[in-house]
Amino acid sequence: VEEVIEQADYLYGSGETEKLYRLLVQHKTSEDAELLWRLARASRDLAQLSSTSAEEKQQLVYEALEYAKRALEKNESNFAAHKWYAICISDVGDYEGIKAKIANAFVIKEHFQRAIELNPKDATSIHLMGIWCYSFADMPWYQRKIAAMLFATPPTSTYKEALRYFHMAEEADPNFYSKNLLFLGKTYLKLNNKKMALLWLSKAKEYPAHTEEDKQVQKEALELLNSI
Repeated sequence: VEEVIEQADYLYGSGETEKLYRLLVQHKTSEDAELLWRLARASRDLAQLSSTSAEEKQQLVYEALEYAKRALEKNESNFAAHKWYAICISDVGDYEGIKAKIANAFVIKEHFQRAIELNPKDATSIHLMGIWCYSFADMPWYQRKIAAMLFATPPTSTYKEALRYFHMAEEADPNFYSKNLLFLGKTYLKLNNKKMALLWLSKAKEYPAHTEEDKQVQKEALELLNSI
């Protein structure tokens, strides 16, 4: 198992998504949480590629959730298993409608918070908790209405709370992720602080683009800078 994990981490670091998935999927019956959450991540990464068809994407998203769920069952105190379980539930929500998405929100928050408790240094979990807060602060009125009808206390948050998490993520690991810089800028815009928004959006725009996502971030940061 250790050899496979070492190989997997090397491939992940090199951005070899398809090779990584092919390596790990051979071990899908494994009982090892470390291996299973990596397989969940690899399945999800493959689903995100622009070359993946819509049909394959849906299949991979559900597959990823299954692996993440098994990783959690094998080791409840593995922070990465909690993190990837939350991410995968969130992805599945895109296929199951607004009602399921809102119901899942409570579960997602719980697992991100558990991941942060288990590993307070993991900037990604903290960033994702920030994204959770931002999404609910930014929720359109009609979705709020549905949420209020379905739940006595629907999930809510504020931009200030989101901002706190994005800054905490930056403190845990400065400059670790282009999207965290982008969301710092976007959140400051929502809070009408243009000076700070300009600072963080400029950082996001200057961030070296290693992945498709980084390129998207650069593009969005540039558009927002031009609109200020």
